[in-house]
Amino acid sequence: MGIFSRRQTALSEPTPTVGTGTPTAGASTTGVVLDPALRALTGRWTIDRPHSRIGFSVRHAMVTTVRGAFTDYDSTLYFDGARPSASRADLVIRVASIDTGVEQRDAHLVGRDFFDVRRYPEMVFRSTAAVHEGGESFRMTGDLTIRGVTRSVELQLDYLGSVLDPFGYERVGFDGTTTIDRTEWGLVYNQRLEAGGAMVSEKVRLQFDISAIRAAS
Repeated sequence: MGIFSRRQTALSEPTPTVGTGTPTAGASTTGVVLDPALRALTGRWTIDRPHSRIGFSVRHAMVTTVRGAFTDYDSTLYFDGARPSASRADLVIRVASIDTGVEQRDAHLVGRDFFDVRRYPEMVFRSTAAVHEGGESFRMTGDLTIRGVTRSVELQLDYLGSVLDPFGYERVGFDGTTTIDRTEWGLVYNQRLEAGGAMVSEKVRLQFDISAIRAAS
């Protein structure tokens, strides 16, 4: 994600001008003028898979961390630089693409003990709300479906910037994270350790390192 330059942006939602009931152009809830560069990014975007990573990390045997990623997915992103609350994201992940670097472990994860990919081949995230928290920070709420179970989650998103790359593609970058309890989605398999504790933590950290390209109009 190093191709993106961080910069502070003055982005806020427009509010009605007192006594008129209509928003003043460029106005915001804080009186800060909206960043024209960020407003110009409004539109549809597609995740560039070769330069993105949808990953996870989980504590193993209480003392180490296993990391992995999903490599096959489809995305639809809409970013609204003037009204962040109108931004939205849909992500469909094919669970069989899981990669932790160990074939035996991957085979176990896609089996019935965990994802049961034959019955539930896809994991889906669909956003339901987005909030600009200030500066480069956003919060997106959405429905995450795993193994046929849907629960609400919150993603913390950081805007990394935008760039026109050497190939003429307009790109934006975001980093996103959230932590879930896998048992709430039916991923309950575990083994107890003799010294106490579990072989696999119930807490899983999801990580979204996103490079997105503006979709063709």
